[in-house]
Amino acid sequence: MNAQQRIKHITTWIRDYADAHSIQNLVVGISGGIDSSVVSTLCARTGIATHVLSMPIRQRPELHDLSQRHGCWLIQQFDNVAMHTVDLTPVYDRFVELWDQPNDLALANSRARLRMTALYQVAQTVGGIVVGTGNRVEDFGVGFFTKYGDGGVDISPIGDCMKTQVWEMGVALDILPEIVAAPPTDGLWDDGRTDQDQLQGLTYPELELAMTQDEQGIEPATEQERHALSVYRCIREQTLHKMRPIPVCRLDQ
Repeated sequence: MNAQQRIKHITTWIRDYADAHSIQNLVVGISGGIDSSVVSTLCARTGIATHVLSMPIRQRPELHDLSQRHGCWLIQQFDNVAMHTVDLTPVYDRFVELWDQPNDLALANSRARLRMTALYQVAQTVGGIVVGTGNRVEDFGVGFFTKYGDGGVDISPIGDCMKTQVWEMGVALDILPEIVAAPPTDGLWDDGRTDQDQLQGLTYPELELAMTQDEQGIEPATEQERHALSVYRCIREQTLHKMRPIPVCRLDQ
């Protein structure tokens, strides 16, 4: 599929799912990043009432500005969109105070889980569902999401799309150029580290190629590809628990 075909296919899929389950409201968190911008736009294109939430937590000004600008752009483009800004910083700050020895990674994940809680608060209030914004390489390749945070959703419209395909859809949807061009980041760290910083220096195209090589048994062609595949497999091994069903102790085993 090209970008326009993917856009049509995913928009129809969301609408069909909503119709089949009598869903009249879609809830999406927007971060100022490409994934949430594309997903929220696809939801808006369905014609179904779409609630977009910007949920800053000690947010860097440039990221919060992009999420606000995208939300305003959606409202201008679609009459079925409502935007909500929920500042979770006071809640998070109080949460941090509870721990004598806070762990930075645990607190970063707690930010994502606070946002998930806010999304479900709105979804249950309006009788809707939470729409996920994870792509294929993040959610099913390297497990680059927070368990029960941004991984806690009801449907996953772009879960079968590579990151590069999401960028292509962003351009086709006329998403703000600043969002398309921005370095991907989960926005969970005070120091503003990017996804590439957290993924041991690999870019998304490198990760996508490594994922394809790993799944299809393709031999890397260069030393850099071999390095990328090794890093990909290492990250994946550490995060597989997120992508597998919860282990259940069976009484008949």
